[in-house]
Amino acid sequence: MTLVINEEQQMLKTSAAEFLKEKAPVAALRKLRDENDPQGYDKNLWKEMAEMGWASLIVPEQYGGLDFGYVGFGQLLEEMGRTLTASPMVSTVLVSTHAILLAGTDAQKEALLPAIGSGELVMTLALEEGKQHKPTKTALSAVKSGDAYTLDGKKVFVLDGQVADKLIVVARTSDNPGDENGLTMFLVDAKAEGISISQTPMMDSRNAATITFENVQATEMLGELDQAFPVLNKVLDIACIGLSAEMLGSIQEAFERTVNYLRERKQFEVPIGSFQGLQHRAALMYGEIEICKSIVIKSLQAIDRDRKDLSRVASMCKAKIGETIKLVTNEGVQMFGGIGMTDDEEIGFFLKRARVAQQTFGDYNYHLDRYSRILGF
Repeated sequence: MTLVINEEQQMLKTSAAEFLKEKAPVAALRKLRDENDPQGYDKNLWKEMAEMGWASLIVPEQYGGLDFGYVGFGQLLEEMGRTLTASPMVSTVLVSTHAILLAGTDAQKEALLPAIGSGELVMTLALEEGKQHKPTKTALSAVKSGDAYTLDGKKVFVLDGQVADKLIVVARTSDNPGDENGLTMFLVDAKAEGISISQTPMMDSRNAATITFENVQATEMLGELDQAFPVLNKVLDIACIGLSAEMLGSIQEAFERTVNYLRERKQFEVPIGSFQGLQHRAALMYGEIEICKSIVIKSLQAIDRDRKDLSRVASMCKAKIGETIKLVTNEGVQMFGGIGMTDDEEIGFFLKRARVAQQTFGDYNYHLDRYSRILGF
């Protein structure tokens, strides 16, 4: 397949760019941060986004969705990355929707997917338990107790955890931490008895939470007992690619802002962009960004085509994008100079978002190691 988008996908990209530039600029994220908004995102903005069909882009038509595909969805995520838009798009639409599609029963799909598509339901995946992304290290226990399972343990870095209505909790029902077998996903009401949620302040001003489970009764399973890992693995592959599309938008916006500054800022009565050393650094970034554009669209196509090597593609994509966003945001702040280190200049927001996005669903080292293991090294 050619690495280009079609007319419909381009129309979505253009309309999303115009809408987000007006309704969700970086200044909107700054406002949420300065006001210490407990919601973490603008509910009215999320409602408007859902009304335009953005929350239902990857939901099948039989559940009230648009079934637009991931290449198209990726264009939206890219534009959201350009404005650092805060919303439940990643936690609810990118991650939770696909978990339901892959593992849910017909009844669960009919109950949850239309509510997600309409923007009424916020869901998230409660997976991480430590400082590093290690899905198989899950230790939160789920013990059979009558018709339910009793959950005990703690989850950290749960995206939108403090505002979610429902949680997809990855628990260990057998075997030992580190084993792929023995993992099970449960659907749990976020307000269930025994759940305590505390917001985790993140440097990128986004939502995250630490959630503690004490004798929580879970009665609804998502997927099969002890067999969650294959589904979880694919959900995380798709999440990595989708997040990479968002990061690509941030990369491009940070680079464009930096180049514009090089053209405007003068030293010795000439634009600093005329200095050969800065030109070389900008040229390196440009080349890396062009590679990233190709990798992201190829990876999005791999989801739509349901390629068997999706895990390899996802790790290649997340590793490369993570490496490049670090380069571009670091260089951006340095080239802006002293003002780049202040809160008055927005380039710092891109660096902060980059640091969190790099770690989400696995950092560069995690995915480089995973990529090499998949290839047999």
